[in-house]
Amino acid sequence: METRANHIWVGLVTLALLAATAVLTIWIARLNQGDLNEYDIFFKQSVDGLAKGSEVSFSGVPSGQVKDIKLWERDPEFVRVRIAVDRKVPILQGTTASLLGSFTGVSTIQLSGAVKGAPPIACPKENKRATCPEGVPVIPTKRSGLGEILSNAPLLLERLATLTERLTMVLSDKNQKSIENILANTDRMTGNLADASPDVKRTLAELQATLRQANYTLASFEKLTNSADNMLNNDANGLAKQLRQTLKSAQGAADELQGTLSEARPAARQLNERTLPAAEAAIRDLQATTRSLREVTDRLNDQGVGGFVGGPKLPDYKN
Repeated sequence: METRANHIWVGLVTLALLAATAVLTIWIARLNQGDLNEYDIFFKQSVDGLAKGSEVSFSGVPSGQVKDIKLWERDPEFVRVRIAVDRKVPILQGTTASLLGSFTGVSTIQLSGAVKGAPPIACPKENKRATCPEGVPVIPTKRSGLGEILSNAPLLLERLATLTERLTMVLSDKNQKSIENILANTDRMTGNLADASPDVKRTLAELQATLRQANYTLASFEKLTNSADNMLNNDANGLAKQLRQTLKSAQGAADELQGTLSEARPAARQLNERTLPAAEAAIRDLQATTRSLREVTDRLNDQGVGGFVGGPKLPDYKN
């Protein structure tokens, strides 16, 4: 009986020591872990690979772990994830949470974006239920690049399959033959261009020569224009000066002609008033004399001298 009692006491002491060791280990772990703050994250996406105990990091630094994952009772479209984060980690306004997946299938929660000097994320005293529906502060979410890719993996695979099918259609035997013909034609065209390169160079040389000749002609025309402008606008002996002198001389001649006409105007008036009427009367008398002479001449030719000496000849009468 005494041996059996000793065994019981040994077992009880051993169990007590194990319990004390466990409590001490938990206490040491809590000392190492420090005080924790709890936050809720509402994901409107799949949280594949995330489980209780999954790591929570802040800018890549391990800062806590996932405590609970379940569908939100108020809105099943959201998955509520409760995390416990070291109190020393600055969860400030502007901090966002994203689901960071990996190709191994394990997902973690990544926190980032704290703004220096911003107030911490906390539940307000008023209207607490609207801001903190489950009694703890809520960290807003942000889709991560890799998480977005992994969440859209089925759609990406479907599009990849469609792309592969279309590439297969594009690279069919008929299209490959067409592509081969296009490459052959392209090769032939480049060969023709290479063969024609001397002609192209010669044409470019001729074009450059033509451009030089055009530039020379333009320079000559500009020089001629400058000479003509100098000839017209030179005040010393330009054409404009000569033209002004000629116009001045012409104006003097016109003035002299005007004076001559002014002097001749009285004689012209006398000629119109006296001489011309007398000349017209003399011309009329001369015309009358001419008609009389013509009548005398006609009579002399018809009747002879007797027509002027005696009377007219009497006609013969028969008994």
